[in-house]
Parts: sequence; C-alpha cells; structure tokens
Amino acid sequence: MELRDIEYIINSHTNLNKLGVAQVRKWDNKTPYYVHPIWCATMILQETLLPEKIRKSGGQALLYHDVLEDTNKELPNWLSERVRSLVSDMTFDSSEQEWSNLWSKDKEVRLLKLYDKTSNLLDGTWMELERMKEHQSHLKRLCEDVEKNYGQLKIIKLARNLF
Repeated sequence: MELRDIEYIINSHTNLNKLGVAQVRKWDNKTPYYVHPIWCATMILQETLLPEKIRKSGGQALLYHDVLEDTNKELPNWLSERVRSLVSDMTFDSSEQEWSNLWSKDKEVRLLKLYDKTSNLLDGTWMELERMKEHQSHLKRLCEDVEKNYGQLKIIKLARNLF
C-alpha cells in the first residue's frame, strides 16, 4: 500500500462516488467514508500471525474493496491481478447477496470480509435492531470460519465484542 493508493481512495469516495456528494459514514453523517477502507486495510497489515503475502494483498484489496460498489471509478491499472480478483470477489449488490454467496468464495475473501463487517458493526448504531441482529449473525459465522482457517487473529477478538 502506497500513498497513491490512499490518495486514490480519498479522491474516489470524496469526489467520484455514485451519490454525487462526498460520502460520510451513516453512524454520524460526518466521518468521511474513506476512513472505513483505510481502517480495514491498516487492521490487516497489523496481523503478524498472517503471512506477509496475505497481509499485503489483503491490505490493498481492503483499501479498494468499495470502489466498484460505491464510486464511478474503476480499479487503477497498477493493482495486481490477485488484488483485482479479491476486490471483485468482495463486491456484492446487497448484504443479502453477500450473506448467501460469500461461503462459496475463497477463504481469503472471507478473511477480508471479516475486517469489512467488523468495521461496519463498529459504526452500526444507525441500524434497526433486526438488521443489526442479521449483521451480528453474519459476523459470528465469519469469526468461526476465519478462526478455523487462520487461527486466533486480533480482528476476531475485536469482532467478538460486537455480538
């Protein structure tokens, strides 16, 4: 992850998003949206129990994971095919589509989704109770899957406080 990646994300979510106005997080309608992918990317980079290859490609994929869903930008040409593939596999049209289709994806995609969903629930105070329960159930299942595949990561400890 380089400065150009962060600049690309900030610009995409601030100036070129599908809403036509600078995106903000729903929980306070003030926090710039780009904080979310940056948080996700920096969190996986700290998981020293994961192989460096997964941390690096995962960090970059998490940084770009909402570009295709939420902005009018394409992925930049400097991204590797591996990162492009991870971003594509993380992209869904709805939460419901994700909940039913994520389990057929590679375990690395499910690992990355754990960071995404943990961040979303940290900011999830805006969700109605039933929707919150659905997200918590999904997060719990992700924690179990990721722990089985990767061991006891920091993100699992954090996520388990949210359900």
